[in-house]
Amino acid sequence: MPSVYLASQSPRRSQLLTQMGIAHALLLPTPEDADPSDHPDALEALEATVPHEWPRDYVQRVTGLKLQAAMQRAQRRGLHGVPILCADTTVALGPHILGKPLDAHEARAMLQALLGQSHQVLTAVAVALDGQVRQALSVSQVQFAEASPEWLEAYIDSGEWQGKAGAYGIQGLAATMVAHIEGSYSGIMGLPVFETYQLLQPWLQRPADTAAGLSAQPPGMPGSKE
Repeated sequence: MPSVYLASQSPRRSQLLTQMGIAHALLLPTPEDADPSDHPDALEALEATVPHEWPRDYVQRVTGLKLQAAMQRAQRRGLHGVPILCADTTVALGPHILGKPLDAHEARAMLQALLGQSHQVLTAVAVALDGQVRQALSVSQVQFAEASPEWLEAYIDSGEWQGKAGAYGIQGLAATMVAHIEGSYSGIMGLPVFETYQLLQPWLQRPADTAAGLSAQPPGMPGSKE
């Protein structure tokens, strides 16, 4: 049995849990799920913004909604006794929330706004077990350098912006334009290691036991700021 169920499609979150020595399995919706609210398209809709909502309120609200959906999913599948982990990451330029761009045009506009500026990356984490919910919020500051039009177009052509809040991932090509960060590097990636471990620690085995039980995802389980 895994130590944690991870309700996220982000490979980076899975990698960071592995780095922490936490055995985990994915708890994801599938198109065959009986409940329409748990369909992958419906879960994407959870990330819709609300007018005049502040970034920290937004990311915590979305994470809470994702956790509720994951808890219902686990109940339908008869999964009990293991913590369920959800997270959501957003990029904020002042009060403006920069979500996942829909196309290259939107990605280019986001990056043009971010280059040469300082912005926040907020990652909310929520964990549930037996009806008890624990939550944390990581807020980091990222300073982008200016970039040439040629760099921007090469980045857009790479497609790396797809599926990433703010159109970039700190672990990819965009890192060449990151002049300074203040906060949690892993939080900018999508799962703050310190805060996540603090949330999970009361429900985990001893670190040595957890590391010894580290395992790959079970067969058949479907597998960034995401």
